Amino acid sequence: MRAEGCRSAFVAVLASIAVVSATAADPEVDKIFAKYTSSTPGCAVGVATGGKPVLAKGYGLADLEHDVPITPDSIFEAGSVSKQFTAAAVLMLAREGKLSIDDPVRKFIPELPDYGTPLTIRHMLNHTSGLRDWGSVESIAGWPRTSRVYTHAHVLDIVSRQTSLNFAPGTHWSYSNTGFNLAAIIVSRVSGKAFADFERERIFAPLGMTHTSWRDDFTRIVKGRAIAYAERDRAFRTQMPFENVYGNGGLLTTVGDLLKWNENFTSPVIGDLSFVEEQQRAGHFADGTPHLYALGLYVRTYKGVREVSHSGSTAGYRAFLTRYPDQHVSVAVLCNVASANATQFAHQIADLYLGDRLKPAPDSRPTAAQLTAAKGLYRSTLTGQPLTIGGDRNTLGSRTWTFDAKTASAKDEHGAVEVYERVEPAKPSPDDLQVYAGTYVSEEAETVLTAAVERGKLVLKRRPSTTIALTPQYADAFTSGGDPSASDPEAPGGSGQIGAVIFRRDADGKVNALSVVQERVWDLRFARR
Repeated sequence: MRAEGCRSAFVAVLASIAVVSATAADPEVDKIFAKYTSSTPGCAVGVATGGKPVLAKGYGLADLEHDVPITPDSIFEAGSVSKQFTAAAVLMLAREGKLSIDDPVRKFIPELPDYGTPLTIRHMLNHTSGLRDWGSVESIAGWPRTSRVYTHAHVLDIVSRQTSLNFAPGTHWSYSNTGFNLAAIIVSRVSGKAFADFERERIFAPLGMTHTSWRDDFTRIVKGRAIAYAERDRAFRTQMPFENVYGNGGLLTTVGDLLKWNENFTSPVIGDLSFVEEQQRAGHFADGTPHLYALGLYVRTYKGVREVSHSGSTAGYRAFLTRYPDQHVSVAVLCNVASANATQFAHQIADLYLGDRLKPAPDSRPTAAQLTAAKGLYRSTLTGQPLTIGGDRNTLGSRTWTFDAKTASAKDEHGAVEVYERVEPAKPSPDDLQVYAGTYVSEEAETVLTAAVERGKLVLKRRPSTTIALTPQYADAFTSGGDPSASDPEAPGGSGQIGAVIFRRDADGKVNALSVVQERVWDLRFARR
């Protein structure tokens, strides 16, 4: 009895310390969100330590038209934070013997083309499937997400037309929403229930996530939902996800409900310890090399401590959910304005609660001397994507770079290395550009692009009225860019950009095709008509 009493007293002391720490952190958290006021959108934040909520606050407005403030109970869309819930549903069905995550996807989705190589559910859940991101394909076609209503029927239709993958499954890592949409469809087909119903009954209700649902019908009234915004022309405008696709995103939730979910990884109500460990186990490539993505979760290190997290972005919503398992600290940030950096906010908050347990992050960016020596134009040997290396250390992202006389190599957080070879910049004359003029067709994107020379510059035209300016890079390769004064360059009918454009030649040297290259679509081919 005495030992038990001492243990209870110790727990009580720890709890009081957490409360004091949370109270002390409040003013510092307020500073982080100080720019969100009674006239702007903003964010909600929640923090839990030792499995108990210690901070819950709202900043800014949930609805600018009706002056509704954001509270901890405001419902936001969590973007790709949603992916871990989809992965958990698949794992549940696997535990029940209704599927294996190493099953081929075509076993459940025959609409998927046969690519002649095994493509499994696991590949989809850790982004090594090679599947093109359907939203990126549609943006190339001129209809990016939020510009028209998409459904899972559209996703299946788009996927069924993709005759190629970005790469052989398991050989590379490329973020793809497509895999998680297909995973949600598999959950529904295997369970015999609507995906939203399965998740409500099996996950949300048992965990007491009473404010959480799926946006499977964007016209549904959701009490307490924060409207999403983007700032354009110095004014806030609504930017909502008008689509009925989910599994990749589409989770409607609160910071409090997300903290309940995070705690399930420590004290499982859904599944058991082996279940949550499996979801958090980092994946690996076909050759056995590990990467940092588990099943719907990133497993990383943040300033020297283990971090399990995911960010989210859909329309004007921004989100970040993170957990530091060794310190038993969780942070959830949900925002309703596109300019909000939810990841940065969450890390600033984590810094307050983790304190001296953190170590300064090393600066792995190239030195000024390295950049000066490496200055020039390069092309990716993997995708053909052009890259200009200049004097700004910040333009090369977070990858680790090495240089020699002819190449630049970038190592990403998954350990994958992409090599760029130095190339000569192309300076085609207006007459030189005429060789590219013509009509190019893609059945995969159901799109026609017309290349033309106007005022001495090469452009692509896309129905109904889009003109895309092309800037020469190396021989036959261009980057695309729209009118810099356009407030929304991806808006249908306006000027826009579609990524890199690389013209292809046949054995006789005649231009017979073009490829559009993006981060999530490596080679979408358009044949010359």
